[in-house]
Amino acid sequence: MLEGQVALITGASSGIGRATAEAFAREGASVAVNYCKNRSGAEQAVETIRKIGREAVAVKADVTQSAEVKQMMKTVLQKWGRIDILVNNAGDLLARRTLVDMTEEYWDQVMDLNLKSVFLCVEAIWRHMAERKSGCIINVASIAGRNGGGLGAAAYSAAKGGMITYTKALAKELAPYGIRVNAINPGVIATPYHERYSPPEVFQKFIAAIPMGRAGTSEEIADVIVFLASPAARYMTGEAVEVNGGMLMD
Repeated sequence: MLEGQVALITGASSGIGRATAEAFAREGASVAVNYCKNRSGAEQAVETIRKIGREAVAVKADVTQSAEVKQMMKTVLQKWGRIDILVNNAGDLLARRTLVDMTEEYWDQVMDLNLKSVFLCVEAIWRHMAERKSGCIINVASIAGRNGGGLGAAAYSAAKGGMITYTKALAKELAPYGIRVNAINPGVIATPYHERYSPPEVFQKFIAAIPMGRAGTSEEIADVIVFLASPAARYMTGEAVEVNGGMLMD
């Protein structure tokens, strides 16, 4: 479904990002695997993609820094001459903090990583897409942006909620340029995120609230991202797709 396309995925060295990079490659895309700290994970993803028979490159960049984002885009454009798909996946809770231990510094860090990064990446590439009258942007938000998340995730939830509304605003602005913008809201997904921030007893409470009775997988989220990037979703823009096993239903 993505034959001949070039995709850039931020935060693609593990979890949902890495699964998406590999899924895109299986559908025919060349993939730029962005990472900030986890170089080995990014290189492993690139190796896997090359074994599939597709092109890939690992690109280091802190997506909260404008200069690094612009250099990342330049690197990918120099290699392939185009970027058809941007997946803004980079993000993290960083820590669970309630108002009791919330600090301005922590709040800003969470906002920068989960929301400002989306602005910086889109700002750096949308003109290139507009010139070609074609492009697809997918923002990986979260169920937390809809329901406030678990205890200690207020800043993260606010950032993801902002991402969802920013997706809709971008969709309106960029549709005349042939650029589609959608979001995906994963529910409870078995990734390193929950290994770090959700003790087993808390994780089991999350599972108990899911009608399907289990956590999702990174691959299941990646499959939906592939759909949103593909021609099958060519008339979709401004949507935030819920993928949560029934945990939240509209």
